[in-house]
Amino acid sequence: MTKPSLPELLHAAVSAVGGVERPGQVAMAEAVSQAIDDGSHLLVQAGTGTGKSLGYLVPALAHGDRVVVATATLALQRQLVERDLPRTVEALHPQLRRRPEFAMLKGRSNYLCLHRLHEGVPQDDEEGLFDPFEAAAPTSKLGQDLLRMRDWADETETGDRDDLTPGVSDRAWAQVSVSSRECLGAAKCAYGAECFAEAARERAKLAEVVVTNHALLAIDAIEGAPVLPQHEVLIVDEAHELVSRVTGVATGELTPGQVNRAVRRASKLVDEKVADQLQTAAEGFERLMELALPGRLEEVPEDLGYALMALRDAARSVISALGATRDRSVQDEDAVRKQALASVENVHEVAERITNGSEYDVVWYERHDRFGASLRVAPLSVSGLLREKLFADRSVVLTSATLKLGGDFNGVGASLGLAPEGVEGDDLPVWKGIDVGSPFDYPKQGILYVARHLATPGREGSRGDMMDELAELVEAAGGRTLGLFSSMRAAQAAAEELRGRLDKPILLQGEDTLGELIKAFAGDPETCLFGTLSLWQGVDVPGPNCQLVVMDRIPFPRPDDPLMSARQKSVEEAGGNGFMAVAATHAALLMAQGAGRLVRATGDRGVVAVLDPRLANARYGSFLRASLPDFWYTTDRNQVRRSLAAIDAAAKAQQA
Repeated sequence: MTKPSLPELLHAAVSAVGGVERPGQVAMAEAVSQAIDDGSHLLVQAGTGTGKSLGYLVPALAHGDRVVVATATLALQRQLVERDLPRTVEALHPQLRRRPEFAMLKGRSNYLCLHRLHEGVPQDDEEGLFDPFEAAAPTSKLGQDLLRMRDWADETETGDRDDLTPGVSDRAWAQVSVSSRECLGAAKCAYGAECFAEAARERAKLAEVVVTNHALLAIDAIEGAPVLPQHEVLIVDEAHELVSRVTGVATGELTPGQVNRAVRRASKLVDEKVADQLQTAAEGFERLMELALPGRLEEVPEDLGYALMALRDAARSVISALGATRDRSVQDEDAVRKQALASVENVHEVAERITNGSEYDVVWYERHDRFGASLRVAPLSVSGLLREKLFADRSVVLTSATLKLGGDFNGVGASLGLAPEGVEGDDLPVWKGIDVGSPFDYPKQGILYVARHLATPGREGSRGDMMDELAELVEAAGGRTLGLFSSMRAAQAAAEELRGRLDKPILLQGEDTLGELIKAFAGDPETCLFGTLSLWQGVDVPGPNCQLVVMDRIPFPRPDDPLMSARQKSVEEAGGNGFMAVAATHAALLMAQGAGRLVRATGDRGVVAVLDPRLANARYGSFLRASLPDFWYTTDRNQVRRSLAAIDAAAKAQQA
């Protein structure tokens, strides 16, 4: 029997999911297939509506090697496992003559821990262990959630937190889950044979396609101990998120609360002298943190250095002592010991890392109104790590609607550890970038309007002219507005101002769950939704209820952001343009994501309005504009008001 062709397979898969084949999807599938055949690497920009999931799944399934698909969002993981993969596997089965198995794999703390559920949680108080199900009053929200999870444990096949509906708070989930460090291990655990996390790992070992998330991919790369099964092909979807997710996993943190928790957990299990040493070090660290001012520490101050060395040494003594002592009087000793060890090891690792003082790390203090001060350490760059760990032993495909910034892939490529496209060398991964376009006709469907006449936004202070402009635009659009703001303070100020001026419902992020806010916004054409970072990427509202997307200013990182400013400085010291490589690239990525909220379907029409004249006037403006969809561009405010009014009238006529 002849091997089925890729176009035939793609056609079968697209028909099965009720989609429409698009030229961009065909081009993407062919490029992915070629990269897998060559063992090379590919960056694919595929606009919204291309059908990129099938664009990579079909060639990957046809090839037959084991594939890991890593995504950034829960929504896409679920879509792949619950919708795209089952239908695609069924559609391809007659031609491939096999039914590839697929599985979802997440970090251990995403799964219910039966040991913790049945034996209780090792607590930090003097009692040692208590049953949270008895201690939490059944009438309290926590008590009700815990009882519900106990019932759910008997029904669920996966134990996956995301399969529990409605969901529960982080606090409730912490009562029934463990981190990989706290886990006793299947061999030692009384519930090892029934463990949900172990079962997920076993399913992943047998599957041809393993769907995971960026965080687990980062842990797999950083920790050295493989978490993911051996695979020949890695597909990273929503790849614009990868660098920040890997940075997050590679960031260490120390807070007084966390150190005190480690002291409480360990003190029951080691002799008094060792416990006192850690307690004294913790008190010294806490005193220093009370005086900590937010900002980067280019050099670790002498007093902090001493405090961290004391913590490191005391933690090391506790770790040795924990391994050497047994105490039968402690109930469920193995679990208590494992939790204590996890806490103390984390304190030891972060204190040692900052004390060692790598030139490749950035150290800073942060202050939070609610949680107080924390000391953080993050890698200056993850590009070397990604080059070494991601691209070494497999073919990698990275895809997103926004990978091409300022007209090429080199900016994103550099952040991933790739040399400029076409540059070859012994240790340099070979890659190419393709933009398969979008099924949307952006110049006809959307307008990019820059309010060139406004004053340049300052760092602080009210922007009266911007508020006037925003009110006029929302009025002209008849509501239908998604407001994307660079800070929560700016979003709150705008919501307050416009609620006083306009007779339109203004929803504000934080006043309800994100899901409920988006649902309310999508359900009423007059409603506006204002918010910050998660709205720039997380909103999918096709149709006439989102016809104006407003950005209050270019979303450069804050000048006092320690990690971003350190990265910028590092590029400058190496002779590059730090502002363009870091700040402008960061802004371009966010703006491209934000502008992508406007056109989600072929019938959508609307305006992206940027209320920051620098997009039109500054030298870097052209780089940022080249990163956005190819909308019709104008700075004429009257033209835009007329267009918005016409779009509003057409939408009302359609809805009548």
